[in-house]
Amino acid sequence: MGNPWRGDVAIVLNGQRRVMRLTLGALAELEAGLREDSLVALVERFEAGRFRARDVLALLVAGLRGGGWAGSAVDLASAEIGGGPMEASRAAAELLARSFALPEDGHGV
Repeated sequence: MGNPWRGDVAIVLNGQRRVMRLTLGALAELEAGLREDSLVALVERFEAGRFRARDVLALLVAGLRGGGWAGSAVDLASAEIGGGPMEASRAAAELLARSFALPEDGHGV
């Protein structure tokens, strides 16, 4: 799964498990690339289900890069994602959510 304290989310890309993480630089690039006024607007768009395939692709690329992947959006667009488009959308939403929330640790904190 990766380290939830860092916001890690795992995804299977071309049969290989990869860990995604949104770094501050990746978030800034993502915000600019998706032409949102703020990260809150991006989060709200995902929460409301108003995201597009382009949004999912950009979010996954940013997360993969934050996890050390050297690929591009073109590489990801032609890759096989384990679980298909639904899993890609789920992983993108989870990645965004984990970047702005502390994981539950079972201690009521």
